[in-house]
Amino acid sequence: MTLAAIASAAIVAQAPWAAVLVARLGAGWRRPAPLTPQPSRPENLAKVSIVVPTLNEARRLQPCLEGLMRQGYEVREILVVDSHSQDGTAEMVQAAQDREPRLRLEFDPPLPPGWVGRPWALQTGFCRVHPRSEWILGIDADTEPQPGLVASLLETAQREELDLISLSPRFVLKTGGEWWLQPALLLTLIYRFGAARSVETWPERILANGQCLLIRRSRLEAMGGYQVAASSFCDDVTLVRAAAAAGARVAFRDGSKVLKVRMYEGLAETWREWGRSLDLKDATPAAQVWGDVYFLWAVQGLPLPLFGLGLIALTVTSPTLPLEIATFLNGLLVLIRWGMTLAIAPAYDWQTGQGRWLFWLSPLADSLAALRITLSSWQRPQQWRGRTYPAKTQPLV
Repeated sequence: MTLAAIASAAIVAQAPWAAVLVARLGAGWRRPAPLTPQPSRPENLAKVSIVVPTLNEARRLQPCLEGLMRQGYEVREILVVDSHSQDGTAEMVQAAQDREPRLRLEFDPPLPPGWVGRPWALQTGFCRVHPRSEWILGIDADTEPQPGLVASLLETAQREELDLISLSPRFVLKTGGEWWLQPALLLTLIYRFGAARSVETWPERILANGQCLLIRRSRLEAMGGYQVAASSFCDDVTLVRAAAAAGARVAFRDGSKVLKVRMYEGLAETWREWGRSLDLKDATPAAQVWGDVYFLWAVQGLPLPLFGLGLIALTVTSPTLPLEIATFLNGLLVLIRWGMTLAIAPAYDWQTGQGRWLFWLSPLADSLAALRITLSSWQRPQQWRGRTYPAKTQPLV
C-alpha cells in the first residue's frame, strides 16, 4: 500500500469523528457557569439528608467529614454507611459524632447477590434517612466539600426545577505521574460526552458524578431507590440515565468552586482504579461502548503520533495531497487537544502536589488513555474497594 493510500485511509477513518468532536466541544461556549458557595436560607431548613458510603476509608475520610460538618442548616443529617471497615473508619466517625449531632454511623447488611458495594451502601442509607427529608445527597469519602456546597446545590436544583444534579469537582493531585496521566483520562470523558448543558435531555449521552449527587427524594422513591444501579460499577451514570429516561430533569454542572476531590494515590492507582470504570459499559449499550473506543483512538489516541509521522513523511518524500490533508487533520486535532489542556486547567488545585508541570505534557499520555478505555471496555472488574466480584466479559456487539 502506498503512502498516499495510507493517508487517504486515515482521512476516511478520522475526518467524520473530528467533525463530531468539534461539534461536541463547540457547545462548551454555552455551558452554565460554575456553582458558587451560597448562604443557608431559613426556608430550606432540614431539607437534605446526606449519605456517605464507606469501606476502609480512614486515610481520606477526615476532610470529607470536616467539610460536611461545616455545611449549613439545610442539612438535616449526615449518615455514614460503613461496610464493616477494618481500618478504623467506624471509630473515626464515632469520634466525630461527639462534635456533630447531625452525624450518624450506620452499617449496611451483608452484600446481596447481584449488588455492587457502593450502590448497596447508598440503598441502605436511603432506606434509613429521616422520612421528612426532601432531598438525598450522595457524597463519596474522597471528597472535600467546601462551605456553601449543599446550599448551592439545593438553590440551583430548586431554581431550575431539577430532579437531580451532580457536580464535576476540582481535582487534587500530588504526584507527577498523576499530573501527567489523569488529565488524559479526564479528557476521554469530555471528548465522548462534550460540554455540560443546562438540562441534559439525551439519556444515552448523559454524564454524572456520584462523588456528589443530589436527587429529589420522591424521584428516588419512584425508582425504588438505587436498585436500578445495583450491579453497576458506574452506578452514578446508570442511575442518572435511568432517571432521565423516566422523565426526570437532570443536570451535570461545574462544581470546582464548591467541591474538591482526592481520588487516587499515584499514577499506578489512577490507572488501575479510575481507568476500569471510565468506559461506563455498565450504563451503555455494547455497540456504543465500542463506538466510543474507536472514536477515542481516532481523535485522541492517534493524532499526535500520526501528526509526527506525517511531518516526517512530508520532509523525506514527495508531498501528495492525501498526505498533506491527513497531516493537517491530525495537526488540527493536536491543536484542539492543547486547547483543551488550557480549558481544563481550572479543574485542578494548583496549590498542591509535586511535578505540576507534567500537566502540560498530558497530551503525550493520550494513547495510554485510549488504551486504558479499550482494556476496561472488554472485561468487568473482579475487584473493587476490597471486594471480589465474578468476572464478566463485555460482549462485542
